[in-house]
Amino acid sequence: MGGRYCYRDALPFSAMVSMECMNVGLNTLYKAATLRGMSYHVFIVYAYAIAALVLLPAAFISRKSRTLPPLSRPVLAKIGLLGLIGSSSQILGYTGINFSSPTLASAISNLTPAFTFILAILFRMEYVSLRRSSSQAKVIGTIVSISGAFVVTLYVGPPIIIGTKPSLSLNRILHASNIDWIIGGSLLTAEYILVTLWYIVQAQIMKEYPDELTVVFFYNVIVTFVAATVALVTERDMNAWRVRDIGLASVICSGLFGSGLNNSVHAWAIRTKGPFYAALFKPLSIAIAVAMGVFFLGDTLHLGSLIGVTIISFGFYTVMWGKAKEQTVEEVGESRTVSAPSEKVPLLQNYKVDEV
Repeated sequence: MGGRYCYRDALPFSAMVSMECMNVGLNTLYKAATLRGMSYHVFIVYAYAIAALVLLPAAFISRKSRTLPPLSRPVLAKIGLLGLIGSSSQILGYTGINFSSPTLASAISNLTPAFTFILAILFRMEYVSLRRSSSQAKVIGTIVSISGAFVVTLYVGPPIIIGTKPSLSLNRILHASNIDWIIGGSLLTAEYILVTLWYIVQAQIMKEYPDELTVVFFYNVIVTFVAATVALVTERDMNAWRVRDIGLASVICSGLFGSGLNNSVHAWAIRTKGPFYAALFKPLSIAIAVAMGVFFLGDTLHLGSLIGVTIISFGFYTVMWGKAKEQTVEEVGESRTVSAPSEKVPLLQNYKVDEV
């Protein structure tokens, strides 16, 4: 029982928190590389190509060591759609940041759990009954965690811990609002709608073909091809394809740990816990970024950040409580009526780990 709890609850939670911590570091490294002139089009191509090369042997080993359904044309078509969605979201996101700012991107990314929650309900991947306390906890916790993330982004407040660098919030740069800002915000909104679709399509693929390494390998190949096609059109200067120093380090680290490891862990979490679970960690990444910035980068901690992080934590654990209670009710119902499939399948039933 303890091992089952570890695999189905503790391990996905720890893995997703670790991935968000890692993503904060990778984003910092990426920003440092782009400040020195590295093209984001070239960055996407190289990072995903490295991930595809690394996952090539792992994908074939995984297919040989597990009993899997055939990799049919419909599954490959869905992986192709996943790659198109992923590459489009990446390109839209980086273009939107160029028109606006990373701060605006962080603010809009907080809507990902809400978008995913709505689509998951529409696609019957999440079950909500407002009469149940578990469903109420999921809805309220989602709204609270998103609100907390916006507090971190929009409100500064007086400093609590004064660091070596001032903090930057969205309300400090809104005075620069113009047509570029509107274009950037529209592109970023489109990006995170596509990210939501990415979670949904990924969940469908995992139900039909539950092998993360193979799916992520083909996904990286498709993103590399699409991004390379776009980069060849947009980057006319061949010097842009030369990366060195911090740019090379950023490409290698993002390829190995971002496009490779992070996407594989997300695919596994989506298969075991569902798309909404994976999307829920987006607001949590802002709290992690604030903490790492204060302790490791010398950022100033303001009251707004502390309040926002507290709200995020409360909302996040409210949702986790709701999911845990719903899963407990589901398991009790299964043990009582094993042979009564007439009731609707509750939340997360489709994401149970397949026993091979």
